[in-house]
Amino acid sequence: MRFALFDDGRLGCVDGDDLLDVTDALGDDARHSGGALQAWIEAHAAGRTPSLSLETAPRIPLATACLQAPLPRPGKIIGAPVNYRDHQAEMEYTTSIADLGVFLKANSSVIGPGQDIRIPYSDKRTDQEGELGVVIGRTASHVPVEQALSYVFGYTCVLDITVRSGEDRSTRKSFDTFTPLGPWVVTADEVPDPDRLDLRCDVGGVTRQQVNTADLIFSISELVAYTSSVMTLHPGDVIATGTPAGVGPLSHGDRVVVEIDRIGRLEVGVDAGHATPYAQRPGSASALAR
Repeated sequence: MRFALFDDGRLGCVDGDDLLDVTDALGDDARHSGGALQAWIEAHAAGRTPSLSLETAPRIPLATACLQAPLPRPGKIIGAPVNYRDHQAEMEYTTSIADLGVFLKANSSVIGPGQDIRIPYSDKRTDQEGELGVVIGRTASHVPVEQALSYVFGYTCVLDITVRSGEDRSTRKSFDTFTPLGPWVVTADEVPDPDRLDLRCDVGGVTRQQVNTADLIFSISELVAYTSSVMTLHPGDVIATGTPAGVGPLSHGDRVVVEIDRIGRLEVGVDAGHATPYAQRPGSASALAR
């Protein structure tokens, strides 16, 4: 099943070229502060999955629906640095996720399909990083590798946008708009092997990244198990599993596309219209001197 948010927070199941509006099945839970899909995932985790009547659900053509980020405010967004060997070589790192661990991104950085990444600095490079996103389905703490996939609700496309400035990694990846997510979440039963998915990321119509998730350093199950040994994972948390080689700078007007086999196609724009020099950022020496 593919769950999407659309038209001011309604919950839909993708059926071919249509969305089946299943919002009413959630009742009052549809007004959950984390969004209708978050409410669905939490209900599923608690063993009270709403009853669906897809035959009678209203149909909305996908072409006319305004898709939103399926999880507009996840509880946590966890990133996996240097989780492909080719990216490790590209960035000339001597370390990988095995040495670095994971990091957190602000959940306020999420945007959905068709929205724009906003570049913060006019004189610092901002890069795209296309990734597979894992959505947690039930509370996970110190789960063994062989059971880790049973804690996954589903998968989505993620862009982990990064500015190459001097701040800490979490800061450089947490600017508003720096986590495009979507276009929907595909439930785990439709992805029998998340370690065998083709991923491609295009910028301005040119393919920059192309890989199979078989090349991950930490597999999906290993990554979920490891992350759960560091922090308790809750329903609706998102793990961005790492990016392959091919990261590169974004420019005003670019269109960025991430496409993952069995998952979908996420497309967003790039806006540098309000970018400012790095030295003039709030709190910098030059800004304080003014």
